[in-house]
Amino acid sequence: MAELNTPRNAVGVSPAQWRSTIKRLAATLVILAVLLFAPAGSIIWMRGWLFLLVFTALMGAGILYFWRVNPEMFAVRSRVHPGTKPWDRFLIGFLFLAMLAIPPVASLDDGRFHWSHMSWPVVLLGYVLLIGGMVLIGWAETVNPFFEPGVRIQTERGHRVVDTGPYAIIRHPGYVAASFMFAGFALSLGSWWALIPAGFGSLVLVMRTIWEDRTLHAKLPG
Repeated sequence: MAELNTPRNAVGVSPAQWRSTIKRLAATLVILAVLLFAPAGSIIWMRGWLFLLVFTALMGAGILYFWRVNPEMFAVRSRVHPGTKPWDRFLIGFLFLAMLAIPPVASLDDGRFHWSHMSWPVVLLGYVLLIGGMVLIGWAETVNPFFEPGVRIQTERGHRVVDTGPYAIIRHPGYVAASFMFAGFALSLGSWWALIPAGFGSLVLVMRTIWEDRTLHAKLPG
């Protein structure tokens, strides 16, 4: 992972990239709404609407932040790039399955069948974990312009080890943040059962960390 010592400015975002980002955000929100309210069997689910509102605000704030601070992330994070390790493409699929499973499990639990009961203080803890995870991952992306969705050695971009920002404290802050977000996703929707796919996603991240470390030690200078 390479260091980024100076912030980029908004000039780096082309109109096409901006439109693509807005379209992806809109598609994400539509898919999330379907995953939340279709299994619940009703649109009258307060915790579902609260989560959708908070998530929309967080995503919008994130887009505006990177538009001003590090617009390169719009291109870097837009897709899995050529050269990504085959095993990582496999793990990415499992991570997406884990993320996609959390909202319907939560909606079936808290929104329809009420398999478990969760108090509002625990739900609030979920939002703390969710927001904290998003802030941490944003910090990591700010100092690391090679924060791609997939694992690969980015030789063509001068790939080097980052040891600033959160990387001075945690070797893989993005994965720590993602684990917080998985747990926060489930808890903020008021479902203990949703912690099962959230925990599965975190286990996949642990496996990914091990395999990525082996790749970096073998092929990345420094």
